[in-house]
Amino acid sequence: MNQMRMLRIIAGISLAAILLGTLVWALLPKPVLVDLSEARRGPMEVTVAGEGVTKVREKWAVIAPVTGNTLRSPVDVGDQVAKGSTVVAVIQPGEPAFLDARARRLAEVSVEEAAAAVRLAEANLTRSDAELAHIEVELERTQILAKRGTVSVTMLEDAEQSAITARAERDVALYELEQRKATKVRMEAQLSAPTMPDPDSEPGECCLRITAPQDGIVLDVVDVNARLVEAGTALLTIGDLSDLEIEVDLLSTDAVEIESGAGAYVERWGGKGVIKAQVRRIDPSAFARVSALGIEEQRVRLLLDILSPPEQRQGLGDQYRVFVRIVTWAGEDVLQISQSALFRHAERWAVFVEEDGRAALRYVEVGHMTGDTAEVMEGLVPGERVIAYPGAAIHSGVKIEPRALSEDPGD
Repeated sequence: MNQMRMLRIIAGISLAAILLGTLVWALLPKPVLVDLSEARRGPMEVTVAGEGVTKVREKWAVIAPVTGNTLRSPVDVGDQVAKGSTVVAVIQPGEPAFLDARARRLAEVSVEEAAAAVRLAEANLTRSDAELAHIEVELERTQILAKRGTVSVTMLEDAEQSAITARAERDVALYELEQRKATKVRMEAQLSAPTMPDPDSEPGECCLRITAPQDGIVLDVVDVNARLVEAGTALLTIGDLSDLEIEVDLLSTDAVEIESGAGAYVERWGGKGVIKAQVRRIDPSAFARVSALGIEEQRVRLLLDILSPPEQRQGLGDQYRVFVRIVTWAGEDVLQISQSALFRHAERWAVFVEEDGRAALRYVEVGHMTGDTAEVMEGLVPGERVIAYPGAAIHSGVKIEPRALSEDPGD
């Protein structure tokens, strides 16, 4: 009897101990599930992002050297051209203007006047020929008489001088006739109707053929149709798509951090991979531009050289939109952590470090920041794990437990 009673007491005490242990375990604080990030050493870059456009470095503008009518463009945008051999434009002489009734009548009267002048010049030439013939006969007779001694030397000299004068007057009459005929032709040309030259004739006979000034591709044709152009009018533009540069506009506050020669990455350009580039020039003067939010900003223009070969940027052309990241600082062996682990505490940067399964507050000195990564100057060593995105439940000394992958798809 006493033995049974003793067994019941022991069983009761054991059950009470189990219940008490269960209650104590239930009341104990559970570890907080956290995401851990490891401090590590490695290369790090700080970049400034901006939007830019591609540009052909050297464009060749083909200009009309003379006033005239251009034929329909023999080349289209995108055509390949060769220096000195590909005809890119053909210019014909300008057509004469049509004459109204008054202008035509004046032109006809001018032709009649020129014809009369020609007839007058012909009559003068006939008279000069007759006078010259008569004087030459007189000269010949005088020379015969002078040999016989019948006339004096003075009379012979006068006859010779008269012959010289008559020949000169005859030449004057001949030249005047030629001049009058040319004037008549010029007056008749004013009555000519406009005619279209034959574009298939030899160069110089009807047209001026302009060849490509440089090897490349046609980037733009101002107007493919035939039209009248003045001297100095732009006809088309030629460029080499293998020689591209990038123009980027950045805020002046970002531009001051960039040095000439800095590396850059061209992303989201439409093709595969990242294109490497380098800053060639930073404009010394900024300009004002109103942003989409209506805020006036001071922007600075940068020019970048593309370093990647043309084979790695197939399809990239002139005036294409690209996104660029320009390197402002770089380090090869930098201790870094995720920025999600940083927070401000007592006006200093701090993190929670995992120490023996508990969170420990630690102050750190932060250097450069980029994207989601921060450089740690002091306060951590490589391999230590810090808590990312610490919440209100995290404090110094609290037990923590790494979140399982199944509970955090973002890991």
